[in-house]
Amino acid sequence: MELGLGAPTSPPPWRGHLLFRALVIFLCLWVTSEANEQHVELPPRGWNSYDSFSWTVDENAYLQNAKILAEKLLPHGYQYAVIDYLWYRRYVDGAYTDSYGFDNIDEWGRPFPDLQRFPSSKYDKGFSQIANKVHEMGLKFGIHLMKGISTQAVNANTPILDIETGKPYVENGRQWAARDIGLTHKTCAWMPHGFMSVNTNIGAGRAFLRSLYRQYADWGVDFVKVDCIFGTDYSPEEVITISQLLQELDRPIVLSISPGTEVTVPLAENISEHVNMYRITGDDWDNWKDVSSHFTVSSAFAAANKIGATGLRGKSWPDLDMLPFGWLTDPGVNQGPHRPCNLTFDEQKAQMTLWSMAKSPLIYGGDLRHLDNSTFSIMTNPTLLKINYYSKNNMEFHYVYGETTSNTRHSGHLSPRYTVNPTKHDGMVVGLTSCTNDQANGWFVFPQDGKSDHICRIYETENGKNVSFCLGKTKPLLASDDDINEKEEDQTKFHLAVADINDSCLDASASRRRTASEVKLLMFSRCKWHARCGS
Repeated sequence: MELGLGAPTSPPPWRGHLLFRALVIFLCLWVTSEANEQHVELPPRGWNSYDSFSWTVDENAYLQNAKILAEKLLPHGYQYAVIDYLWYRRYVDGAYTDSYGFDNIDEWGRPFPDLQRFPSSKYDKGFSQIANKVHEMGLKFGIHLMKGISTQAVNANTPILDIETGKPYVENGRQWAARDIGLTHKTCAWMPHGFMSVNTNIGAGRAFLRSLYRQYADWGVDFVKVDCIFGTDYSPEEVITISQLLQELDRPIVLSISPGTEVTVPLAENISEHVNMYRITGDDWDNWKDVSSHFTVSSAFAAANKIGATGLRGKSWPDLDMLPFGWLTDPGVNQGPHRPCNLTFDEQKAQMTLWSMAKSPLIYGGDLRHLDNSTFSIMTNPTLLKINYYSKNNMEFHYVYGETTSNTRHSGHLSPRYTVNPTKHDGMVVGLTSCTNDQANGWFVFPQDGKSDHICRIYETENGKNVSFCLGKTKPLLASDDDINEKEEDQTKFHLAVADINDSCLDASASRRRTASEVKLLMFSRCKWHARCGS
């Protein structure tokens, strides 16, 4: 620069040094901020290979599914493309879920992809090539993992990598190996010959896990589903250690844990803050018995305020498992997709509705190469997807009850637990019935201020007086309702209203509250009868 008319001067010798240091500090803060951003503020959505391929998926089939995911479902929030279990197992005769001796492990005891199924992995014995392609599609790349360390690695007593030195891990003057950290009494319940927990109370155990997850980050992994570590295989020390190791990384990785067999709310209380997704049920397949078992557990976790609670670098979400729609395989087989979903169309809609109301992660399980229009319409239903993302304080309403009218296959015909005559009760009863039932007739649209915003039903009492019960859509009355959704047209709620009775409201009396196992009926009562009035 020039000062007045004098000769040009050079910057002070210390100036460039300080600018460089400031730039380095800025970049470090930027990387740290990116790694710690709230990256799971909404329930994750995506696709997982398990329901359609079991463990036999290969690179070509996976990338074909990822391409369709990006083209058709990514615009609706489905962004994670996950390769499920045993991607490191050789697909040869004799290999199956709990077989021994067929896994690819490197010199440090870490699994690497089957090179026959994933040929691009030959470049780095990893998934970086596939991850790059997935990222170019605008998707995020995920893999399934088993807890701990491979039994093969323990039996081979492979050394443990110290990622700081690139050499075998040494502590207290000795070199540590796989047999020092493997807990042979804590093998996976459903894969006892495959994997076991590691001792995270010693430095060598933590060093092994650190080398694993640093490698996955180097591959470009965005999502890990760690199995045999929750529910009946609960390993809290390892979950917490993995969570801590993921926080050391310079890029965020979503942590999902499984399975959900025998998971309870108290069990989740101890672990939900360390993860982003945690299964709360066993595997869900395409039969109504599996689907219907999710209602009670969903209600319990909602009542405990676990939906969207604090989690790893963001929030955590109770996971109801994948959606087994479309073209599927069977559990535990060495076979890819070969059959359609066994759920009826209405049952699939019911499942999608429950998953959305429970704000579960939405992970599609079918082969996307056979995605039909009906299944696509379910997976992209705009109302359900908004509920899944933006609804709040979701919970079971304990005053509505319905049951099937037949012991045969689920029919969808609902009826009250017992017959109620509204004219002989102090409170009026709104029950559930099939749309084909004559009792469903008689509803009409009632316009107000030129808008058709009330749906009403007229009841005739014994004295001949008509009483109208209406379901009306109104603007929210509470400030807390204002942020339910970002669009103005969604800033509304439905409220029950009663015409011709001045002080009736929805019964929610604390003195009459019923448990989930009791009869559930939607009732009206006089507000002075201990009911909590309001919109």
